[in-house]
Amino acid sequence: MTRQELFSAIQRKRSFLCVGLDTDPSKIPGQLNGDVLAFNKAIIDATRDYCVAYKPNTAFYEALGLDGMRILKDTIDYIGKEHFIIADAKRGDIGNTSGYYASFAFHTLGADAITVAPYMGADSVQPFLNYPGKWAIVLALTSNPGSDDFQHGAVGDAAPLYARVMQRAQTWGSPEQLMFVCGATHPEKFAELRQLAPEHFFLVPGIGAQGGDLDAVCRHGMNAECGLLVNSSRGILYAAPDAGFAEAARAAAHELQQQMEAALKNYLP
Repeated sequence: MTRQELFSAIQRKRSFLCVGLDTDPSKIPGQLNGDVLAFNKAIIDATRDYCVAYKPNTAFYEALGLDGMRILKDTIDYIGKEHFIIADAKRGDIGNTSGYYASFAFHTLGADAITVAPYMGADSVQPFLNYPGKWAIVLALTSNPGSDDFQHGAVGDAAPLYARVMQRAQTWGSPEQLMFVCGATHPEKFAELRQLAPEHFFLVPGIGAQGGDLDAVCRHGMNAECGLLVNSSRGILYAAPDAGFAEAARAAAHELQQQMEAALKNYLP
């Protein structure tokens, strides 16, 4: 999916919602008897009208062993080609290893994008950029509390680490192939983040259960092609713990879509 195709989907759906499929078997309603794939399919059916992307976190499936890998692949196949699919794996290793990570995400799973940790530098990210039409989503300023440990750090007059990552990574890949993870729990930073990367898409976790400010993210982070994929996982997946989980997930996704439609009207240049 190209950047223009992604923006077209955003315009058509009036939404830039990404639904995180971080499925915890212990939280699946009892009537499904722990069937992760059945739960995922129900969530996808309930939310596909209101989102443009899905983001399965690969760790939740890897923990289930070989069955989990099949469930992950079946989930991605079930989503289909009309939505942008992100393998949230946060990979990053020496070049030849990253090449195999990329092959697994793009060839085996059929994902459109994969999240990548840039700590090891350009040669660890480049293999993910060698696939036309595929994306690397580079960690920049993450939503977790531990982001304070390193990402805000600076030495002397140097810029904070997240700023240096964003500036350097833009020399590795274009806005057509590289995005940045920018957490919604840092809304005061979004004007600066958008200045650092005016044209790139941001994948924005932290809305919902983590308390991120959607309006502030949109007000300061939106660009001429929206430039945002805002993720919600727990707030949609576990909107209700019982037999009405799919209806509750649909309602939660619709509520976010409505907020995003308003933001597109208010803040899209």
